[in-house]
Amino acid sequence: MTHTTFNFKKLILAGGTTFAMLAVPMALNSVTGLNLGVISSAQAAEDGGAKKGSANKGGAKKGAANKGGQGKGSDKIFRAPVAGEEEDSDRPVWAGVKGGKSGGGGKPAGAGSKKGDLYGDMVVLLRDANGVPLLTTDGLVQVIAYVYDATGNLVPLKDASGNLVVIPYVDGELATSIDGVAVYSAEVDLGRLSVGRAPDKVLTHSLDEALSKLTSGTVTLDSSGRLAVDGVTIDSPLENLALYDTYMTTGSLPGVTLPTGFNPASLLAAASDKYGTITVDTVVYMNSILGINSGTTYFDFSTTNYDRYTTWANAKAVVLVLKDGVYVPTEVNLYEAVFNSTNWTDPTTVGGADDFATAADDYRAVIEFVHDNAVR
Repeated sequence: MTHTTFNFKKLILAGGTTFAMLAVPMALNSVTGLNLGVISSAQAAEDGGAKKGSANKGGAKKGAANKGGQGKGSDKIFRAPVAGEEEDSDRPVWAGVKGGKSGGGGKPAGAGSKKGDLYGDMVVLLRDANGVPLLTTDGLVQVIAYVYDATGNLVPLKDASGNLVVIPYVDGELATSIDGVAVYSAEVDLGRLSVGRAPDKVLTHSLDEALSKLTSGTVTLDSSGRLAVDGVTIDSPLENLALYDTYMTTGSLPGVTLPTGFNPASLLAAASDKYGTITVDTVVYMNSILGINSGTTYFDFSTTNYDRYTTWANAKAVVLVLKDGVYVPTEVNLYEAVFNSTNWTDPTTVGGADDFATAADDYRAVIEFVHDNAVR
């Protein structure tokens, strides 16, 4: 198949190789034949946040620590860096400073202690297909081991057979090395989604604002899959997060007839950083923070299935394309422009949390593309 070549203002690229952390790794006290070059640093960053965490400075606890995340496959979108550009230019003040202790955003001002102090160490964990942490026989979470590669990037550790390795426990504490190789946990960066830790009244107010719009006119989907009213997109991150919380908790939005093709993953995407990455970690941690998960009861993703081709093959958007030295509004096919006509290959045999996370990150990638190349 021949595809039209466009010169966009900003371009994001789709990766094609799949790596998932839903498979059982080598949970051993001694691992031989380590392979530190299995995946690229770009893929590693996607698999689990690739930011050194602090979980290996102390034993992982039972209970709240079990509400952890897990990296999904490296099959999503990688954004080509633009020289001199501020990567977090769309990060609002209330998202805090990137790289904060609790997964990137830090506690918003006035957040209080109820949510803000929970989930202090959010790191990449071994999970089942539904995103539930797999525990050791002692009831402890299994933390995926990361190492620094030759270029100084934090990447998931794999054995010679390509299996992911988890950090063993020594006297109840996470080990700091395996066979003499220093290992680290990978912190999950929630970015501006960290506002989910704010007092309930923050999201309650945002929900009221969003519903007042959605019940005032005709609800459709914009070109990136977000909800729109009479052609005006609901683009507030807070409002989208409030809608996500409500829909995932109740299965509907009160008083709103949702359009054909609506996917709740688009709400999480619209609430997140456009230039971040949504993984299974992100989804499960946010569901726990918002109360969608409760205790050891997790949202059931077993019937969730996502197909990128079916979702985006016929989707189009009008964006600016460079023609003869001038940017011209042009209608493009999003499956070609954003995903390079590459479908997502599900690493599991059934639907699950990775399907939902991939869908959310794909919506995020389309939102990013349309935003960066929008006709203004």
